[in-house]
Amino acid sequence: MCFSATASFGAGAVLSIMGLASIKKAQTPVQIPFASIPFLFAVQQFSEGFLWLSLTDPSFASLREFSTYAFLFFAQIVWPFWVPFAVLKMEPIAKRKKVERILLVAGSLVSVYFIWCIFTFPVNGVIADYHIFYTFGYPPQITPWVSGVYAIATIGATMVSSIKKMWVFGLLVLLSYIVTLIFYFDFFVSVWCFFAAILTVLIFEIMRLEKKHQLD
Repeated sequence: MCFSATASFGAGAVLSIMGLASIKKAQTPVQIPFASIPFLFAVQQFSEGFLWLSLTDPSFASLREFSTYAFLFFAQIVWPFWVPFAVLKMEPIAKRKKVERILLVAGSLVSVYFIWCIFTFPVNGVIADYHIFYTFGYPPQITPWVSGVYAIATIGATMVSSIKKMWVFGLLVLLSYIVTLIFYFDFFVSVWCFFAAILTVLIFEIMRLEKKHQLD
């Protein structure tokens, strides 16, 4: 999350509530991975909140490394796998499942790549211009291409889905991706995760519509 520790913790608190409410709306086990996305984002936002504290308050300095890696674990490893996986689990149409399986494979490869990067190269987070700026020692020739596949796998999975209103969620995430690239390029990881996290409140509405559809 950008801006401050207070904003990170506030977003985490709201997303925790929305995540639990979304999970409660789930009617079948296959819906739980998708319904849990806001709650997982809450954990990610809390981790960046602690990173803010570690960078601004010496008494929290010992949390800096753990908080940095915790945030990046979700940002770079969890989401490229979890989003296409969760959407695929809910998809009822066979033809769309085939596309979503391809996106899941692509996203899984992205996750594996970032696992290798995080354990191989240095990473760091510092405060710059009221945002957290993450630095990486990842291979500069490969990582931009992998990041593109990341976006295709995560956003594409929601756009392909036949689940009601899922495309709206995907479209808004895509718009947030474009806005972040244009206006917050240097702080992309933190800012896009913030936008995406806030947009996951729409998952509650998607789960509500799914519950209504199944009860009709």
